[in-house]
Amino acid sequence: MMDKNQRMIEAAIAVFSELGIEKAKVSDIVKRAGVAQGTFYLYFPSKLAVMPAIAEVMVDKMIHEIEASVKHPSFYQQLEELVDVIFTLTRGYRDIFALIYAGLASTEYLKEWEAIYAPYYAWMTAFLENGKSEGVIRPSVNSERTGKLIIGLIESAAEQVYLYDSTDTCASTQKQEVLDFLRHALASRA
Repeated sequence: MMDKNQRMIEAAIAVFSELGIEKAKVSDIVKRAGVAQGTFYLYFPSKLAVMPAIAEVMVDKMIHEIEASVKHPSFYQQLEELVDVIFTLTRGYRDIFALIYAGLASTEYLKEWEAIYAPYYAWMTAFLENGKSEGVIRPSVNSERTGKLIIGLIESAAEQVYLYDSTDTCASTQKQEVLDFLRHALASRA
């Protein structure tokens, strides 16, 4: 059974998805969560204050899916699996991702993004370090900074397809372009 905080986050996702950020009210969220309005304000000072918690739920979901799906022994095949996971999640949760970006961008909570993404960045840093130790990517790659860039690139490419263009037709082309770009950017020169 979910605790009150989790219920309010899930309810906020549903209400924001249905009504949009502007039209949604705290009363809508608490009604769906089955908690008192005062309880909401114990956890969140405003309806927009729930955005970082929603983002955290989605980052946890991404990491879980990545860890469950990125299994191939080859670094570049793992990279392909990673790109597939991010594109699949972005397609499946396009409304929630759009909601998070709109909500975080319109609030003072944007600065929390780095902390929310820290586990995702850590996973990518370790992934790149593994590629370096296997000798399949350049040893000069700064794993931490490059990991952030790669996450940004993959997510942006998926968003272009699913959040802005709203078509699946160019998804495979977009994925292939991202993979080709990353292979060239990371390739060991040895």
